[in-house]
Amino acid sequence: MPTPRSVHRAVLALRLVPPAVLFVASCGGAGPEPASEPEAPLFRDATTEFGLPPAPDHWPDGTYNTPEAMQGGVGLFDYDGDGRLDIFHARIPVPGDPVPAIENRLWHQTEAGTFEDVTEAAGLTSRGFGQGLCIGDIDNDGDLDLYLANFGPDRLFRNEGDGTFRDITKEAGISGNRWSTAASFFDSDADGDLDLYVVHYLRYDREKRCTDPSSRPEYCGPRSFHGWADILYRNNGDGTFTNATAEAGIVLPEKGSRARGLGIIATDLTGDGIQDVFVANDAEANQLWVGQGDGTFVDEGILRGVAVNSAGIPEASMGVVAGDIDGDGTLDLFMTHLWEENNRLYLGSKSGLFRDRSAAASLTMHDLGRTGFGCAMFDYDNDGDLDLAVANGAIRRRPPLPGAPEGFWGEYAEPNQFFEGDGTGRFRELDASAGAFVRDVRTSRGLAVGDLDGDGDLDMVVSHVDNSLTIYRNELPPGAHWVSVRAIEHGRDALGAQLFLTAGGRTQLQAVIPAASYLSSNDPVVHFGLGSAASIEEIEVRWADGTRELFRGGEDWGVDRTLVLVRGEGEVQ
Repeated sequence: MPTPRSVHRAVLALRLVPPAVLFVASCGGAGPEPASEPEAPLFRDATTEFGLPPAPDHWPDGTYNTPEAMQGGVGLFDYDGDGRLDIFHARIPVPGDPVPAIENRLWHQTEAGTFEDVTEAAGLTSRGFGQGLCIGDIDNDGDLDLYLANFGPDRLFRNEGDGTFRDITKEAGISGNRWSTAASFFDSDADGDLDLYVVHYLRYDREKRCTDPSSRPEYCGPRSFHGWADILYRNNGDGTFTNATAEAGIVLPEKGSRARGLGIIATDLTGDGIQDVFVANDAEANQLWVGQGDGTFVDEGILRGVAVNSAGIPEASMGVVAGDIDGDGTLDLFMTHLWEENNRLYLGSKSGLFRDRSAAASLTMHDLGRTGFGCAMFDYDNDGDLDLAVANGAIRRRPPLPGAPEGFWGEYAEPNQFFEGDGTGRFRELDASAGAFVRDVRTSRGLAVGDLDGDGDLDMVVSHVDNSLTIYRNELPPGAHWVSVRAIEHGRDALGAQLFLTAGGRTQLQAVIPAASYLSSNDPVVHFGLGSAASIEEIEVRWADGTRELFRGGEDWGVDRTLVLVRGEGEVQ
């Protein structure tokens, strides 16, 4: 079995520098009882400190073309295998610019802990209208490859292993000119190769114009256009892909849902050991494509309880994230929505059915005046429970809020929100204590989570409509323990696998789902907060093909570090 270069480095760091973390990612966070308000703000704007440019002083007024209001996502990954997280930002052309310059950005983290723009040197200089992205090793060579979903032709970049990428879109068999939004690599047929699911949005008509109730120009809503069907590409194992959408059964009736998709989660969501795909749709019923074990899928979104809200109404689903909010050993789904709608929490169960428990979780009413896009579940304080972060920004004009920037986009700016979980499925909203993340009033879109500075707590990176990024550094003081786990199979990150970690007599579930949130991607390394637990008893890995393997703690297993689990080195269950 080939082993990635970055795995060698991770193992070396584990042996030589136990307290150090190489890189972290995931979504998680909550606790049995809400923690008391911290004295210092939890998240600090450290953007310029990390070397990223600040937001522009002025951003051109919008042209009311819907794609410019949707913006692009952000991805955190170690593209060059040096053990440090890098940042990819899918960006849009400047409004009104007839000849867009290079818009996407790859930010490489240096040894000094700051970021430098290496876009051109890395060969990622494609021009286009960047939307979403997904990251995974399509050829099992240990290097992370990049798929860029665009408003227009998509791009597939293969990592050459020397710090550069090569555009292999055409030779790989990727085609089409639809409006792509989210995408995810996952092993749909359990053959060991990563396949690709691409979510599509609208059949956008540039000539169509819309107005608000006051007859002023405004961005058109999703129901103004027909939707596009999604595409499933099967990996042929030789560097090429085949469109297997119809063969896999991922088809929609000619009448009914138009599937205007914006979010995706790929893992086993029904508990049968087979990979599923959840697609969050804008103003249409969501889909849960349940794997049948033979490479085909059936939409059971309505049957399973995640297609519509508890009132039977489809909502404007934007971002989506999965995690075990209530500690019952099953994955739950959280979705962001338009203002005047509530964000939704669907609790999973051992039966594979979901329930809308947004009100019971104390998540309703807090967000009626906000439009949520990016989201994350992560354990911000390492207490072993999952918390929620939501990046907000309106899509319809509103009176400027206090603190909003001047100019066109100030009428769309909104503060973000942060909710602390209690481990039982309930939350409370943190305001001033969450610091800059909730204090800033911006038009935010993508959100990704990872440990950028290697201090054992998770930071956030948020993209905004003005093509800027903000890094919110987690200022958690030392105290609670943690561990990060990288699961490896077939020489690559085990996308879709689920990890059950037992420490201090308590078992936590985390899944390897980098593609999540709104058009964004987290590091595939999963992060567990351990609270006061100073050792790990065992970790059960349920691999993407349903096989279970148990890894027991040994002399090398401590806390406050990164562990690497390689398939075949544990006890098959």
